[in-house]
Amino acid sequence: MGGGVFYHIFSSAALVSLALYHLISATTTYLKSPLAYVAKPYHPVSSSHRFKYLQLYLLITCLLIAFAHQTLISSDSDPLLKGSTPVHRFTSLQSAAVLFLFLILSLSLLISDATSLLPLPSDLFFALASAVFFLQSSSSASSASVQTSDLQAKCDSVSAQISALAALLCLILACQPRMFVADVGLGGAVCLQGLWMLQTGLSLYVDAFIPDGCHKLLDVVSGVEGSTKCELEDSRLRAVAILDLVFVVHAMFVVLIVMVTYGVAAKTYGVRRLGGSYEALPIAASSPAESSSNHIQMKALTGTQA
Repeated sequence: MGGGVFYHIFSSAALVSLALYHLISATTTYLKSPLAYVAKPYHPVSSSHRFKYLQLYLLITCLLIAFAHQTLISSDSDPLLKGSTPVHRFTSLQSAAVLFLFLILSLSLLISDATSLLPLPSDLFFALASAVFFLQSSSSASSASVQTSDLQAKCDSVSAQISALAALLCLILACQPRMFVADVGLGGAVCLQGLWMLQTGLSLYVDAFIPDGCHKLLDVVSGVEGSTKCELEDSRLRAVAILDLVFVVHAMFVVLIVMVTYGVAAKTYGVRRLGGSYEALPIAASSPAESSSNHIQMKALTGTQA
């Protein structure tokens, strides 16, 4: 295994951790107070100032590492791309630019919450995040269009679709910040992207996970952009079908994670049903004298009506 698979594992761990924390925090916040729920760009780890911004610090660190990696690999040559080496350089730099935008967004969120220099409302943040996710989707689709490696093109295409879904959910939250379903969906989309990053690394760089009929090209140094190719058309179609099946499995796993997260949180904090059902209102205990007085008044009212 080379550096490519380790980068994908690192990216997968970062995305899945971020998504799980967001799902748990959003679900518990909603269950505690459904009527007052508003989607938040991030949830503080604790009330202590020392650990309050720990999530943002870790996110910024991971984005810096990813940005540095994409910038460095832009200088590698890749014979699997249509055209020449500059095509790979431009696609890598495009990915690095998108990561840089995510980094700026995270830094602005930290500055906005920690200081008064840059007041950034949540709806504006979600709108900007939607635009960056859309750019990420466009970047992945562009990368897939220039690949001659069938597996790499398929992986990039699926990643582009997941990013487009995240962009749509962020846009919905910018317009409807109280929509809990969209907030949970965003966490699920990020989790799915993380799992797909792991699957991409395994399918392109680990021999045990490469579909039958496909193989790594031994003459490609360091395997940039996934040096995996399927020689026969049947092998290519079979590999694409396997990736489609694996994607469905990952999607089912994300749905299971969301259901388990909500179930555990509901068991811990309770459920307040809204929309069509009613909560039992607390009834204050009345004294015997008040009960007797109410009973006499009811009898008098009944006699009057008769």
